[in-house]
Amino acid sequence: MPPRQFRLVKYLGEVREGVDVSEVSNSLGLRESDLMRDLAELESRRLIRLERSLRYLVKTSELGLKYLELGLPEERVLRYLMTGNGRARLEELASVGLDEDELRASLGRLRRYGLVRLEGGLVLLVEGALSDFLSEVGRVKEILRNHVRPVSYDNLPDWVTDLKRRGFVDVDDVKIIKVYPTQDLLKLLSEGRVVEGVLITNLTSEALVTGTWKKAIFKEFDVGVEVPVRTPRLRHPYTLFMKYVKEILVEMGFEEVRGPYVESCLWNFDALFVPQYHPSRKETDVYYVDNAQAEVKEVDVLERTKEVHVGVWKYGWREDVARMTVLRTHTTPVSLRTIYERGAGEYRVFSFDRVFRPDTPDPTHLMEFHQLEGIIVGKKVTFRELLGFFKELAKRLGMEEVRFKPAYFPFTEPSVEGFVKHPRLGWVEVFPGGMFRPEVLASVALPADYKVAAWGIGIDRLAMIVLGFDDIRNLYSCDLDLIESTRIPGVILKNA
Repeated sequence: MPPRQFRLVKYLGEVREGVDVSEVSNSLGLRESDLMRDLAELESRRLIRLERSLRYLVKTSELGLKYLELGLPEERVLRYLMTGNGRARLEELASVGLDEDELRASLGRLRRYGLVRLEGGLVLLVEGALSDFLSEVGRVKEILRNHVRPVSYDNLPDWVTDLKRRGFVDVDDVKIIKVYPTQDLLKLLSEGRVVEGVLITNLTSEALVTGTWKKAIFKEFDVGVEVPVRTPRLRHPYTLFMKYVKEILVEMGFEEVRGPYVESCLWNFDALFVPQYHPSRKETDVYYVDNAQAEVKEVDVLERTKEVHVGVWKYGWREDVARMTVLRTHTTPVSLRTIYERGAGEYRVFSFDRVFRPDTPDPTHLMEFHQLEGIIVGKKVTFRELLGFFKELAKRLGMEEVRFKPAYFPFTEPSVEGFVKHPRLGWVEVFPGGMFRPEVLASVALPADYKVAAWGIGIDRLAMIVLGFDDIRNLYSCDLDLIESTRIPGVILKNA
């Protein structure tokens, strides 16, 4: 018997009962992956029996740890209302530090316990089942505390479904393989009929000269096995998609521009008319670079931006905050820098590049992803031209139907959100954009008679639709089976 298999069966003969593969690998000092082939061979010879089962590891997610520290979203909203006068406008609740989806879900849970009432844009605190609500909050937080380290389950508890849907816990399936020695193996071992042999996988001149090959075990080779069929090699599907989108934009008269990943807050926020107290600038939503002040050479932009903020928002704007350094949260600073450098004129540019936000990875979110940003600059540029651009881009990507609804962004007015339909995810928002506000253009000194249509497309989500993915993480997968099975539209392959 080959040396590794001999050690394995000898160990099982000493244990004489079922044992996990992980325990076998630890006892023998071998990796589990190295044992699997030996286990399969021994099972085929009826010397061992393998028993397979599934267990679940439940662990508090990064989002769950965050809420465990700061409080559950609904708990924070209630606390805000109780420390105030029992009422608040919806926009005021943004200061709690929740995004739109979190806030909407929190209000829904509070209404379920009869604790709030919505009335004419106001959220009113009312008497309800407060003790039941606090009991439920305490129960959830206790679960999160008990699962900071993974907990193993044979069957998932009922509460897992709700907390997993909220992103509070992560669940991993763990395959458990137990190895049992058969009676045949135990009999052979007791009779001393199992001995260790020399395994030869490569016949060398030394083995021939010394004669060790005569008592060795030769690894069997099946020369009749068909060679696996491999598909013709292509670039990664997402790389092909990005190349195709860039070609479309160039055909539509756009020029590609680039910008730095590490930005100052001036270009990432302030010059885009985002006040320094805006919730989108919190550390929970932005990667800040510690102890780093950006070197801002565009002093005139600093001065004009200060005038705009103090004149419109009426607060104590600080230059040191504008000089703080971040990993850019969008590519809009690239467009704004381009306007500052080129000034007045008729031009179209786009940037297709990476952006960074501290999101919890899930099927539609990543911490690092791509954004397709662009602007159309000119004296006669209109909002209708922006909508026409969205429709034309969607059409060229094979999506005929586009829906629009009004939206709000700090740096555009009017603003719009465009939706296209995913066959399984339904309507997906991918086309946010609008006309740059005069305050934004004032920071970069673009003459008042020029207009700018701007857009920042969720290009990863568009790629999911075109390539037929349900999970954004598949766009960056190195799994060859997934890559080779991906359906790539013919129009993209033709332009590859």
